[in-house]
Parts: sequence; C-alpha cells; structure tokens
Amino acid sequence: MKRFNIIAILLLALIWSGCSVSKDLSLPNVAPGLFRNAIQKDSSSIGDLPLKNFINDLTVQHLIDTALLKNYDMQIALKNIDAAEVLFKQSKLGYLPELKLQVAASSSRPSDNSLNGLSLNQFTGSTHVEDYSANLGVFWEADIWGKIRNQKAGALASFLQTEEARKAVQTRLVANVAQGYYNLLMLDAQLEIAKKNLKLNDSTLRIIHLQFDAGQVTSLAIQQAEAQQLNAAQLIPRLEQNVTLQENALSVLIGTLPQSINRTSRLDKMVIPQDLNAGFPSALLSRRPDIKSAELALNVANAKVGVAKASLYPSLIITASGGVNSFKASNWFSMPASLFGLVSGGITQPIFQRGQLKSNLELAKIDREKTVIQFRQSVINAVGEVSDELTKVEKLKTQYSIAEKRAQTLQQASKNASLLFKSGMANYLEVITAQGNLLQSELELTAIKTEQLNAVVGLYRSLGGGWN
Repeated sequence: MKRFNIIAILLLALIWSGCSVSKDLSLPNVAPGLFRNAIQKDSSSIGDLPLKNFINDLTVQHLIDTALLKNYDMQIALKNIDAAEVLFKQSKLGYLPELKLQVAASSSRPSDNSLNGLSLNQFTGSTHVEDYSANLGVFWEADIWGKIRNQKAGALASFLQTEEARKAVQTRLVANVAQGYYNLLMLDAQLEIAKKNLKLNDSTLRIIHLQFDAGQVTSLAIQQAEAQQLNAAQLIPRLEQNVTLQENALSVLIGTLPQSINRTSRLDKMVIPQDLNAGFPSALLSRRPDIKSAELALNVANAKVGVAKASLYPSLIITASGGVNSFKASNWFSMPASLFGLVSGGITQPIFQRGQLKSNLELAKIDREKTVIQFRQSVINAVGEVSDELTKVEKLKTQYSIAEKRAQTLQQASKNASLLFKSGMANYLEVITAQGNLLQSELELTAIKTEQLNAVVGLYRSLGGGWN
C-alpha cells in the first residue's frame, strides 16, 4: 500500500510537470514600414553583407582582424560568454535530482545513572554505544509549475545575450577601426596640402622681396606675405601632432602599443559606394545585436515572472536514501542485515511569508514591463540611427560635389592670380587671398570626403553589419 502511494505521488508529479502558470509576453511591433529618406529598391540591405565583402581595403581588413583578436573589450566580451555558458550548463541540470553520499561514525557514553545508561548496561553489557553508517541520499523537486523550465529558459536567454553583446562590441569595433583609418588618411592628405601651400607661399614671398628691393611694394606687403606663410607653417606641426594622436588611438583600439600605422592607400583613391540599399526596418529586429539583446532580455523577464509565480504554488519534493548501518563496526557490512532504506514525498505550500512572494511576483511583472519599453526604445533608436546615416550619405554627396567645384575654381583662381601678380596686373593681396582660400577649400574637401567614408561605415554598422 505504501509503495502504491509513493508511485501515485511520482505519477502525479510527472503529470503536473511542465504545467506553466504564466504566459510569455509577445514582442511589440514598433518598426515602421520604411526608413526616412530611404529610396527603397528591394529588401536587400548592405547590413547583410559579410565584412570582407563590404570593406575591400586590405589594410583596413588587416587592422580589423588584429582588433578582433587583440582588442581588450572584445576579449572581455568573449570571457562573459564563457561565464554565461557555465551558468547555462548548470541550469540544464535542474531536472536532475541531487545526489549526496554520507559516511559517518559516532560513539556516545550515557551516564551510568541515566535511564539510557542503565538500559545499555542491561541489554548490551557495555557503557557506550557506537553507530556506523554509510548512505546515498537523493533529493528531487518535481517541476510542476514550470519553475525549473523557466530558470533554464532565463539562463539560455542570458547566455544568448552575452553573444549578442559580443556582436555589438564587434560591430562598433569594426566601425571605429575603419573610421579611425579614414581619419588618418584625411590627416595625411591635409598635411600634404599644407606642405604644398607652404611652398607656394614661399614662392610668393620671394617675388614680393624682389619687388620690395625694386621699390614696387612696401614693407607691409612683406609682412602680410610672411604672416600668410607662418599661418601655413603653423598648420603643419598641428597636423603632424594629430597624425600621431590618431595612430596612437588606432593602435590602442587594435590592442597594440602605440606605433606607426602602415598606410597603403590615399584618401583621393578611396571610392564611395553608390548602391547603399538599407532594406526594410523590420529586418533590424533580426540583425541588430542590441535589438536582439533587448528581445532576449524580454525572454529573461518572462522567465523571472514564471519563476516568481511558480513560487506561490505547492512544491512536490521526493527524497530517498539508502545504505548500511550498524552499531558495531564488525557488523557494518554484514549483508543484508545492515541494509536500510527510506523513501518519502512531501508537498510544501507557502502560506504566510509577509507578502514577500507576491511582492517578488509584482516586481518581476514591473521589470517585464520595463523591458518591453526598453525594447521599443532600442528599435526606435536603431531606426533613428539608420535614418541619420542615410541623410548624411545623401547630403554629404551634394556637399562634396559643391566643395569639389569650389576647390577647382579656387585652384584656377590661384594660378591666375600668381600669373597676373608676376606680370604686374594683380597686387599681392589678391595673391595672398587666393592662396588662403585655396588652402581652406582643399582642407574642407578632404574633410567632407572623410565624412562620406565614415557615414557609409556608420550606415553599415547601424544596419547591423560587421559581426558576420
């Protein structure tokens, strides 16, 4: 009869196992149909392109490969994955019973004048009693309300979150390395422009000195020409400083000590991609690591609600133990006389814990609602980032076209001013002004070209590209 009762309890536990007391909260649909300022052609997106296909420059690819291997943020992200994997593997053992082995020996001597002492002397003729036991115990909690399953689901979502965090670190790292390299190319180009302009100013200053010696101009002309020359000369050490600082920043980013960065490219040789399709916003939900992480956070919150609610309901616990026991060491392993066994099952229902369990459930629900809000916010932020980068790409294209025409016009104006100055048909102020305008326009042109390259990389990152 007792065996039948135990079997009935076990069968009841198995029937109830897997019952869930909470329902998962579905993801809200907040993605718009199209990106702002996007000219939609089809569902394809540059965010789907593998990194090697999107960035063709071999030097940038080498820097990115080095960063993915040595960058310390990346290494920490990988260690977080290892830690989460350990916790996830531990959660998978929740369905298994706890198994404990215990070996014990004891000796006690009751008082000769006590009832135990008198009884011991009467029946055993001894003044002390010994007890030797070795047993194996099993403890198992039936997953009636899905508590263990929710714990496992939460651990899995947390583990996957660390993977998405690694992807997010990688996408930003890829973008930062590429943009850092493009900034370095811009500084190289600006340094070359400054040196070229300085030589042009030197030539102009020599002519003005000759004119001064001939009495054609005053000392004011020499002073203004020298000031223009010093302005160009001052720009060179400033740009050289920025080059070194950018190299140091890029070195730290790729996980190496500050050093010179090898450049095999020139800014004017870099090609801006023209076909930059963004696809549909709904694709961000499966591609952006931060959105995937927010989605997994909702899974974790759902699981915590399930665990908190299951804690309000009865727990069915099955225990069993068995082994050998004897009050004499010589009879310890005498079989089967020393064998013993115990099986028990119990249902525990929390009744009064000062509202703690209900408070835990309410807090878990509030946290889940906060997670939904954070998910909505992550989607809106992602769509906003893509829209920003699309606007930059489009407007910078127009800006570059205008700046390029302006630079070409000022190049011709500077040449004409120099020729007219040499022939006496233009004064030194016109030459200095033309050279100064040319310097600023060429520097601005390199800055806009770099902004274009950075905007393209920013669009790729905001679309979730760079981790595959």
